[in-house]
Amino acid sequence: MYQPCPSAGQPAEPPRPPAPAPVLTAVKLMYAGAAISTVALILWLAIGIGDVSAAARGRWLGHSLTGDLLSQLQPLIITMLMVAGLVMIALWLWMARANGQGRDWARILSTALFGLAALQLISIWSQPVAHVGSGGTVPGWIVSMLTWRIVPALTCLTGLAAVWLLWRPASSAFFEPHGNGHM
Repeated sequence: MYQPCPSAGQPAEPPRPPAPAPVLTAVKLMYAGAAISTVALILWLAIGIGDVSAAARGRWLGHSLTGDLLSQLQPLIITMLMVAGLVMIALWLWMARANGQGRDWARILSTALFGLAALQLISIWSQPVAHVGSGGTVPGWIVSMLTWRIVPALTCLTGLAAVWLLWRPASSAFFEPHGNGHM
């Protein structure tokens, strides 16, 4: 194991204790969250590309969304979905790595990100289900429920479990500052 030599006048950083079981489980849940987000992105792209127009019909910011306008905006909407999906995956992976290393800022940021996800979930569930795909048929409704309701709920529950584990008493000592607290 490599241990850097202390700089002149600075004591060597004490070794961090190994991650306790709750932190290891939280990190595994974060990797699962990244996997769920990856599956969601694939579903949104595979199923949703043809249904973006149907899913977004109606009004947005007081403007009527017509089929022509939506067909013009479809590449932008798909690009935004892809970027948002990739950012979510990257955040899951980043937080898993940083929390696994015992970074207290990551535990705090993970909690804040979970709070945002919970607010988003409340917003999603307060809106009626769009009947996308196959002209509003049962398979279209199932696809809509899966991609726009079930997957966000699953990722939010995964985040809740991970954050709860990160703030358990057994995890707290692992997140205490050790040495000069590198980011």
